[in-house]
Amino acid sequence: MKGVVLGGTASGVGKTVATLAVLRALETAGYDPQPAKAGPDFIDPSHHEPVAGKPSRSLDPWLSGGEGVRGNYYRGDGDVCVVEGMMGLYDGSVASTAGVAEALDLPVVLVVDASAGMQSVGATALGFREYAAEAGYDVDVVGVLAQRAHGGRHADGVRDALPDGVAYLGRIPPSEGLDVPDRHLGLLMGDEASVDAAAIDAAAEHVDAEQIAELAREPPRPDPEPTRAETGKRVAVAADAAFCFEYPATRERLRERADVVPFSPVAGDDLPDCDGVYLPGGYPELHAEALAASPALDALAERAADGLPVFGECGGFIALAESLTTTDGETHEMAGVLPADVTMRERYQALDHVELRVRGDVLTANAGERLRGHEFHYSEADVAGDARFAFDVERGSGITDERDGLTEYRTLGTYAHVHADSGAFDAFIENL
Repeated sequence: MKGVVLGGTASGVGKTVATLAVLRALETAGYDPQPAKAGPDFIDPSHHEPVAGKPSRSLDPWLSGGEGVRGNYYRGDGDVCVVEGMMGLYDGSVASTAGVAEALDLPVVLVVDASAGMQSVGATALGFREYAAEAGYDVDVVGVLAQRAHGGRHADGVRDALPDGVAYLGRIPPSEGLDVPDRHLGLLMGDEASVDAAAIDAAAEHVDAEQIAELAREPPRPDPEPTRAETGKRVAVAADAAFCFEYPATRERLRERADVVPFSPVAGDDLPDCDGVYLPGGYPELHAEALAASPALDALAERAADGLPVFGECGGFIALAESLTTTDGETHEMAGVLPADVTMRERYQALDHVELRVRGDVLTANAGERLRGHEFHYSEADVAGDARFAFDVERGSGITDERDGLTEYRTLGTYAHVHADSGAFDAFIENL
């Protein structure tokens, strides 16, 4: 599967909309596009899936390593992969769009805001191409997609300004129909506020799909993955608007090794009969009243006290806490398994790639091991003085005092999200 990376000049330049337009243009031209996302984001991929009709692959060297990035890439299904970058092309201390492009040996199409420039777009493209050597990346900027660009003289001016070796690959015209509403943690999820299909179709008409497909390259293939034994265990996985942050690779790993049973606490589902429970992250704060009334949380409290293994990440950790107080000041009881009271804040409390050192054997790792992950949350936790922590935080913030992972019974709740390539989910299944 060939691919290209859409790298932005900065955050907010319109990479998501550009990605959707390229996916649609490739499909219209007769290709089978596969979406992907550089970095640990859960939200942008939710906008890719409705357009491409398949899950978007998450590609992050910090979470997965270079071999893992290639493995996740090739778990996709299509003939041209479109990788949406994170932030600006070179931004990020331990993971970046440039790092993903280098790990996969994929060419970069630079998404540039051309709303108020023509020659400056050429200067920007030249600078981003030459900066690769300065930054120590082996990155090949092969083309430009002009975001918020008009046609006619404007488009011609951008095309003529580009340096030799950097192709003009089309434009995304300015359109209110291409705006995606946002909130804390980023854009609204794709199933909440999908970009208007007619607006995507209109934008795709101005994208040179054939030239993008011609410039795309095929990454080196990873080593074959080890065979993992199916365990026959039954894992209940929360899946609804409160628990919607789950990497495709995580879902695949759980299904590869266990019988996965989805349930929706928000919809009032009870906890299914199971050998273990996984609560992904998401937006429990937006559904706190429904969660407080959910029979699943009462069942979790009872089953966890009896020793049922439960793993909750971020939103899942919040649902396992004693209480959740929203920014409106309303307090709702949660499952009460973990000794913490969580309060939502107006501003984010942590945003970083993290590294955790395991203090003692837990559900997802053994003592002394290290896990890499990602944290991004607007809440803070007031933790009981006798709380037990699973991890020391080597990088990142954690729950409090450079510690993460509250444990009680056989339950573990963390602010950190981890990827299947970390080994955490294999350990979780093997500990059921």
